[in-house]
Amino acid sequence: MLPADPTAAPSALTVASLRPGQEVDLTLACTRKERLQARSGTPYLALELRDRSGAIAARVFRDADVLGGRFERGDLVQVRGRVERFREALQLEVRALARARDADPAAFLPVAYRDLDELEGFLEHLVREVHDPALRGLLESLLGDDLLRTAWRRAPCSRAGHHAYLGGLLEHTVAVGTLALEAAQLHPRLERDLLLCAALVHDLGKTREFTFGAEIELTDEGRLLGHVELGLRLLDERAQRACLTPERRLALAHCVLTHHGPDAAPGRRFGSAEALALYRLNALDASVKGALEHGLT
Repeated sequence: MLPADPTAAPSALTVASLRPGQEVDLTLACTRKERLQARSGTPYLALELRDRSGAIAARVFRDADVLGGRFERGDLVQVRGRVERFREALQLEVRALARARDADPAAFLPVAYRDLDELEGFLEHLVREVHDPALRGLLESLLGDDLLRTAWRRAPCSRAGHHAYLGGLLEHTVAVGTLALEAAQLHPRLERDLLLCAALVHDLGKTREFTFGAEIELTDEGRLLGHVELGLRLLDERAQRACLTPERRLALAHCVLTHHGPDAAPGRRFGSAEALALYRLNALDASVKGALEHGLT
């Protein structure tokens, strides 16, 4: 942690508001770090630092190896230096730098446009639409876990695909749950409570899949197991406490296992109309959201 610099610009500054000649003392996300050599043979660091407003190139010429040992690409860093103009672009000449302590990644990562409190209210409403006592108990158990609920609210759906921002998982969950409710009304032969419960928990493993710093990255669990397996493990822990019968647990697990398609299922086929419906509804929200965010491909 760097000691405060009384001559630095106020911390309310953003990258987009920086101007040549400014002295700055900011916490930023490091999204590029390279050790290069000047023509004289002296090492220096070439960095990219960013916040939500944009990115700026940065250079560390003095004590490059010493300062470089204090942080890694992907860290949030506290930076002190001066803004200069170099080849028609702004560049930050860094004098001091250290890994930031107690910085909130949410200040540097993209977040959902929709209000997360409102989305949580929709999620609670959808849970109340599940009338089967065991399935309802399972969902209420999940919502009653404060740590899980915080992770559910915070997680994205992906790193670069659909809903690739903080709060994306909650937004996607509410969307698929709403579609499931509508589908069950249109097709009364669907087992409504099973489909709606599966829609609300199908991506729950994403609460354990990601870690947050300068960028959204994968946890070791997420990289090695993936969110489907993580979700099945989480549900298996809770389903036993909620007194779901083995048959009910199997039906729910099958829906979660096949929500990206039947390839992961034994026999490579859907075992229920509810599993097929969840697969299609999940793909609908993901593909439409992806098209709106990234364009048609």
